[in-house]
Amino acid sequence: MSADLRPRSSLLPLASTLLVGTVALYMALVAFSNITDFGTNQQFVRHVLAMDTTFKDEDLMWRAITSTGLQDAAYVAIIVWETVAALLLVGATYFWATALRSRAFHTARRYSTLGLLMVLLLFGAGFMAIGGEWFVMWQSKSWNGLDAALRVFLLSGVVLLVTCLPHDEPAKG
Repeated sequence: MSADLRPRSSLLPLASTLLVGTVALYMALVAFSNITDFGTNQQFVRHVLAMDTTFKDEDLMWRAITSTGLQDAAYVAIIVWETVAALLLVGATYFWATALRSRAFHTARRYSTLGLLMVLLLFGAGFMAIGGEWFVMWQSKSWNGLDAALRVFLLSGVVLLVTCLPHDEPAKG
């Protein structure tokens, strides 16, 4: 294809703006909900850590954390992590939006990568690995968040891949 027939810019920055904005909105709503309705997911965290709705296999129950102080500390740490990730992704969305008119692609990618990695770590390592496997959340019929964690993990992973795709930067002039 000759140089004059190539598109001047890619739609990837627009896609990145919209997709990162979607994850930013989701994480902001999750953090907001956990702060304003503290008790709902507090119970979820408590049951998962206590392993009180699992098969209660004696070979695994030594892993249970039954101290409400430790359970609540873990929940507060999760909320702080969610809030920081949401703020990074809101910032990334802003930088992607301004990158459509400037050359702030590197800053947008940096913020996106940090925020999305935080989401991937929380939902992948935190909820799926630690909650799902260490605290055997998969055994619970009532307190099992693995499907929701997988959905967020996959969405965030796809968005991270899109933000890292190469694209044409705006032409000067």
